[in-house]
Amino acid sequence: MTYYKFSGFSQRLTGTAPTLAYSPQGLRPGLPVEPPNMTFATPTKMVSESGAIVEYLGVNKVPDFQRLFQTSDGIPVHLKRGVPDRLLYRTTMALTVGGALYCLVALYIAAQPRKTT
Repeated sequence: MTYYKFSGFSQRLTGTAPTLAYSPQGLRPGLPVEPPNMTFATPTKMVSESGAIVEYLGVNKVPDFQRLFQTSDGIPVHLKRGVPDRLLYRTTMALTVGGALYCLVALYIAAQPRKTT
């Protein structure tokens, strides 16, 4: 019986030994089990400087955003935060329509025969 394994180098299946075929990359028993250190919630001060309470950079705004986005007031999610969202949405739509028109004009000009002098 022939065993195959995906080769990350050639991006193809290659023949291999049975032990390697049943041990996919990333699931080898020799890898450390410890999770990596978290880097997104680092304190702004060293623990020895701030005492027993650890201060973080900013306030947790997730509950406020959940409350805002989950209200059923008929406004689409991408416009819930008011004027900045409307401005961003309208600017994006204007650039999209303008770009489409520009492409159509460029195609029209490119489709015209060359003038010979």
